[in-house]
Amino acid sequence: MLTIALVDRIGSGLWASVSVLYFTYVSSLSVAQVGTLAAVAGAIGIAGAPLGGRLADRFPLTRVLIAVQLLRAVASLALLTTNDYALLLAFSAAGSLGDRAASVLTRLYATRVAGADRVRYQAVHRTVANAGWALGGLAAATALALGTASAYQWLLAGDALSFIASALLTLRCGEPPSPSRAVATSKTPTPTTKPPRTNPWRDRTYLAYVATETVLFLDDAVFKVGLPLWIAHATSAPHGLAPLLLVLNNVMVVALQVPLARFATTTRAARKLLTPLSAAFALGGMAMAFSATGGAATAIPLLTVAAVAFTLAEMIHATVSWELSVALAPDTGQGAYLGVHGLAQSAQRSVGPLAVTAAVTIGPAGWTCFGGFIALTCLIQDRLVRDRLAPTPLSVPPVTVSEQ
Repeated sequence: MLTIALVDRIGSGLWASVSVLYFTYVSSLSVAQVGTLAAVAGAIGIAGAPLGGRLADRFPLTRVLIAVQLLRAVASLALLTTNDYALLLAFSAAGSLGDRAASVLTRLYATRVAGADRVRYQAVHRTVANAGWALGGLAAATALALGTASAYQWLLAGDALSFIASALLTLRCGEPPSPSRAVATSKTPTPTTKPPRTNPWRDRTYLAYVATETVLFLDDAVFKVGLPLWIAHATSAPHGLAPLLLVLNNVMVVALQVPLARFATTTRAARKLLTPLSAAFALGGMAMAFSATGGAATAIPLLTVAAVAFTLAEMIHATVSWELSVALAPDTGQGAYLGVHGLAQSAQRSVGPLAVTAAVTIGPAGWTCFGGFIALTCLIQDRLVRDRLAPTPLSVPPVTVSEQ
């Protein structure tokens, strides 16, 4: 599965960095059309997370993942066949739906396969995925030097081929044990046996937890939207600092995500990380605020501190989220629960840009409130999950991790 993650993310890196340019220069869409297409496709894609999780509780996980990868491949190839706006919108929406479903399914695979090592496995997976993104982005940058329509089309074709390759590689992966399917195929329980609750939509605590997760995922918008806008409009730092801070973010994740995973080997340890996570968010917000109070000599180091703080927050939150999202879910409903949890990251893609844009517009006070609000949400989440968590840290028996 780690090889699959690398191949998948290389393809995604090829396309993510040029999608807007493709629709602009190859499909000849206006700025408003491109923005609408991205917004609508993203909104439809939100449904992919709960849908993928629910299907994985009912059918073999690897087969569902193969189907999703093929859907993504077909959607990408279909974009090459037309410049009609309605069709481009439909194909992009299908691809977005598959992308969000694939994200949940790969997390669920790790949960079922890695057992007690699930947090470390997810950390390794994320490191490999980041490396794939970087390789894909470098390849895309090289191709874009040509500046031709054919170059854009080949990048999109490469994205589609990566999904086909991922589907073929998934065929070689063993099917992990599924508590939900084991219960479904077992004999009917006696009348005195109460079936476990597996509907996350009726679990108020879990839904509240997912709501707090939506706030904690806002760090993603900081690097994609907030930092570049803040550097350009509010500080004296050179504009070229923005991509350098993105590189710093990627390097830190690749170098530190796996070592940080050792601090969340149990559910209790993962929950305790919410306190330093709160501090990291608060520090990042304050550093962003103070970066606008002086010249370039002051702004550059403070922006660097902000980037480091938000990157630490990103990595700590990823580690905590991997463990708590599973620990709060019943064994027989892991797919459905993780699917609902996937809504947090999907929703953030819409809410995040608005939140950081508001912080930029308000000014230094906006960033102080931004960091402080997320820091407070960390503490609220800690209080929310404390009583729900069982004393036993893990609920999934360990099995051998597949490296395919």
